[in-house]
Amino acid sequence: MLNTGKLSGLTLFITGGSRGIGKAIALKAARDGANIVIAAKTAEPHPKLPGTIYTAAKEIEEAGGKCLPCVVDVRDESQIADAVNKSISKFGGIDIVVNNASAISLTPTLDTEMKRYDLMHNINTRGTFLVSKLCIPHLKKSKHAHILNISPPLNMNPNWFRDHVAYTMAKYGMSMCVLGMAAELRADNIAVNALWPRTAIYTAAVEMLSGSTEAKKLSRNPEIMADAAYAVLSRSVENCTGQFLVDDEVLRQEGVTDLTQYASDPSYKGDLMMDFFLDETPHDGFNQGKKKSQQTKKSDGKDDIEGIFSKINSHLTPEIAKGTNACFLFVVKGDEDRTYYVDLTGNGAAGKGKPTTKPDATLTMEADKIEELFDGKLKAADAYMSGKLKISGSLMKAMKLEKLMKLLKAKY
Repeated sequence: MLNTGKLSGLTLFITGGSRGIGKAIALKAARDGANIVIAAKTAEPHPKLPGTIYTAAKEIEEAGGKCLPCVVDVRDESQIADAVNKSISKFGGIDIVVNNASAISLTPTLDTEMKRYDLMHNINTRGTFLVSKLCIPHLKKSKHAHILNISPPLNMNPNWFRDHVAYTMAKYGMSMCVLGMAAELRADNIAVNALWPRTAIYTAAVEMLSGSTEAKKLSRNPEIMADAAYAVLSRSVENCTGQFLVDDEVLRQEGVTDLTQYASDPSYKGDLMMDFFLDETPHDGFNQGKKKSQQTKKSDGKDDIEGIFSKINSHLTPEIAKGTNACFLFVVKGDEDRTYYVDLTGNGAAGKGKPTTKPDATLTMEADKIEELFDGKLKAADAYMSGKLKISGSLMKAMKLEKLMKLLKAKY
């Protein structure tokens, strides 16, 4: 997406901007000649993650912007206040706030230590609220005031809560700031919106968390979020506030239809991994998502899951097997865990039990999710990102299931 110069001379206060999405947004705005305040913790190099506020500042100025790097922990009110004051002294005001700083721990309730719970809530929810609160008096003086939170739509589907309720609560806290502040600040001509990626975004932090470079093939790069953020922040305050936006939808509205340019690995042509919190159908948390799988017996004596794998076996051909060339073990969770397999390393075979070939990937799911997966209602990448599917072994080979599902669905 081309720069238009609309952010020229404006001052952006960006939290967590030393790397990843935050830095990408800063560089995009810098190409317009914007002033950038990088408010982040990393003053010294991290042992595993590249970039500091000072290396980011250098890149921003090389891109055409002016930069003020500030050491800021968004949990510390005095540090934020000091950074805001320095911003006013250097640039004369603040026009745009990007609340990007965030902490994540995808753990269920019993595995979430309270110090980790406090970290997520103090950075995500409290940090977003506090940074916004201290910047609002200055935003009120701007003729182009925006607050943009990097947070998801408020989706009440229980699937997004059950595996990591603490993280979801903390992330939704950022989104609730959008909901409330957009209404509160409308009269002050301050736009407040949220922006969220459709797919996984590949950053150094994601690589460290995933422990695998395979995630790169399944992701887009941070520039898609930077371009989408630029489009939102360029819009008039009156016509764009209180919205929960998704990056690819924003770009399509701007006429950008070729999203392959944002692929982290341009050579990979398969399906990408979807991000959290996005469903095709909205949920209110009560009236949807209630369906539970019940193990029923068919007239031939086989249960539903065994019937699925029998059907797969009947449609497998050497050509299909050759196209995938991988062996999968499925563990179906329930009162008694059951195992099934799809072996695509020879002529192709599927059924109940364990394969004779060593599995390339083991996939663990609830029975109802297995049914949705093979029925085409649930994508493997979506299930993995949402925690509905646990994968051990080769993530890349597991994602080949998407192509297999489409092939088999066309046959039956």
